Amino acid sequence: MFMRALGVATVCSALFGPAHAADPKPDAAVKTKSIEARMFLDDRIKADTALAADCVAEGKKWLDKNAAEAAAARKADPQSSREGGWDFERKYEIRSVIADRYISVLRNDYMNTRGAHPNSDVNTILWDKSEGKRISIRPFFTGTADNGGTMKVMVKAVIASLRTEKTKRGTSQTATDEWFKGVAPSLLKIGAVTLAPSTEVGKSSGLTFHYPPYAVGPYAEGEYVAFVPWETLKPYLTAEGARIFGGARPKGDAGEP
Repeated sequence: MFMRALGVATVCSALFGPAHAADPKPDAAVKTKSIEARMFLDDRIKADTALAADCVAEGKKWLDKNAAEAAAARKADPQSSREGGWDFERKYEIRSVIADRYISVLRNDYMNTRGAHPNSDVNTILWDKSEGKRISIRPFFTGTADNGGTMKVMVKAVIASLRTEKTKRGTSQTATDEWFKGVAPSLLKIGAVTLAPSTEVGKSSGLTFHYPPYAVGPYAEGEYVAFVPWETLKPYLTAEGARIFGGARPKGDAGEP
């Protein structure tokens, strides 16, 4: 998941980029003079009818919104499209399934508006299979109010993880408090979260927080993922949280061999 400091634009193109004849057929697409945009669901999402329908509905809104914006931009400045229309792509992929109930989905976006470089974004969905709806991590933790004790401990652990990752990449000089101001003790501001897989079957080893380029570092550093082990948050677990967390993070999930 980690994009390294060098060649981020190249990585973006490798992960997304223009569709080719051999590529899978998109699950929804828009093609006009102003934009080519497409959306893909992985096979495991397609196997869950309710989750697939939810992702497709959201994805189509995203396609239509960007198609309208591309058309407006072309109309306002026809010369801006001389290098071609916009190129957008969205991918939905399952990251983990915990207790055969909670499904974490990564939503990765590629956006090329023919500016200086393409951009990318990452967000997440936590799906409750039993309820057939999106949820937050609130059911797993006590006291998740903004600026509460649980959220402050969580933010502290996230920032510590980000600092460690920056040091691994040799970019620790940019690990300043300024970059982390946006990581706030609030479920809406702490970052896009998923339940990390575990060495223990059916359990989650903790939380992973996903940050696109520019979120916690310069564009050239690419995407960051912060990991908070469940043991750090053990004092704040609800009964449901205690049920689903356990084990350790698999080495491969941490980007290690």
